[in-house]
Formats: sequence, C-alpha cells, structure tokens
Amino acid sequence: MPRLTKPLVAVSACVRDINGAAFHAVSDRYLRAIALAADAVPVLVPALGDLVDVDHFADRFDGVVFTGSPSNVEPHHYDEGESRPGTWHDPRRDATTLPLLRTLIDADVPILAICRGLQELNVARGGSLHQHVQELPGKRDHRALSRDLPIPVRYLPEHHTVMLERGGVLERLAGRPEVHVNSLHQQAINRLGAGLAIEATTHDGLIEGIRIPDRHFVLGVQWHPEACIDYDPFSRAIFEEFGRALRSR
Repeated sequence: MPRLTKPLVAVSACVRDINGAAFHAVSDRYLRAIALAADAVPVLVPALGDLVDVDHFADRFDGVVFTGSPSNVEPHHYDEGESRPGTWHDPRRDATTLPLLRTLIDADVPILAICRGLQELNVARGGSLHQHVQELPGKRDHRALSRDLPIPVRYLPEHHTVMLERGGVLERLAGRPEVHVNSLHQQAINRLGAGLAIEATTHDGLIEGIRIPDRHFVLGVQWHPEACIDYDPFSRAIFEEFGRALRSR
C-alpha cells in the first residue's frame, strides 16, 4: 500500500534574542494556518544566511511561506539610504530570504508571502519600499492598533478596505471587488518590482497585494490572513488556494 504524504512547506524564520541567546522563531499562527487550511506540513527555515543552501529548496519543498515580522528589510537592499536609529532589523533574515526568493521564483516553486514577506518579494524583484507610510501626504496610519488591546483584536480583518484587481486571484477567491483586512505595518511597496502584477490596493493608494503572473503560484499580501482562518472565509481561501498550488505542482 503506498505511503500517504502531505506537501512539505518551508517557513521563513526570524532571529530573536531571548535572555541573551539567539533563537530562530516563527509565530504559531503561520504554522497552524499551513497545517489546517493548506493541509500541508510546515518546516521552519532558520535565518542562517549563506549557511542555507537555497539551491536544494526546489527539490526538497513543495512550497514556501515568507512570514510577517516586527523587523524591517534593511534599506540598503533597495538603495534607499539609512534607517532611523532604533529601527528593528533582522539582517540574518534578509541574507536568507532575499536569495531564497530569487531561487524559488526561477524554479517556479509556489510562494505565499505575507506582510514582511510581501516586502521581501518586492525587494527581491528590484522594487523599493516606503519606510514610514504614516508620514506620507494623503496616507493613513497603517500601523497596528494599540498594544494594550488583546492580540486577537489587533488582527481582526476590519482595519481598512482593499480593492481587488478585476480578474485577479484574490478577487476570484473573495468573490467580490473589495474586502476588509487587518493592518499592522509601517513599511509598504513604493516602486513595484520587475514582473510583479498588482492584486490589491488601498483607497489611499498603497499596493497591498501582488503576484507574478507567469509563475505557478507566487502571491503576496500586506495583511495577515493567517490570523483569521478560523472565522474569515477569504483568509482561509488564500491558504486553501496555496494548498491546491502545492498539490498541482
């Protein structure tokens, strides 16, 4: 009798200092969403930079999820000068995810990129980022709600509306032209990277959804669907579609 297997999904990790020691960490939300909604097995990818052999990923994993993070992509990766003092960066993650994204795109491996992951996808394709969206003329404050609120409240998909591109993947999954999403970021796409198509925009003009049309499945969203799969059908549908891409590949 053949052995039944589920798709294997690599998940990008961040480096965290815990009591003076470096830990490689992934939020439980991403792992749970992959296991439940994509029906796949998540495997953490440590942020080891050059020690991660990116050339083997296409053969060993069926897809990759690039997660969100409180840290920001360092601006030297997109030629935008220096960050402000005190900005949280994760250079070991940058050194892992940016080369990995380029390799996976060339190999046509399914990719789901979320929040920081969307920003990494844009930078990997030669795009740039706004570092402080809330300070731009005409832009709303897209940062997280007060940290005094419980985490489930901060991730409710009702912070603002995004308009979905007609005929795009997200519009098909939602079944409508606009959806409400959560918002927990201060960086966002500025110059769109090469070969990327817009999937979603905000009413104040930010790009919050992207894909690569000529690849099997490369989708990025600026919000956090992984936090809402238990009660929001659209959020769950994003991971289910990713799961279908894993299997069809």
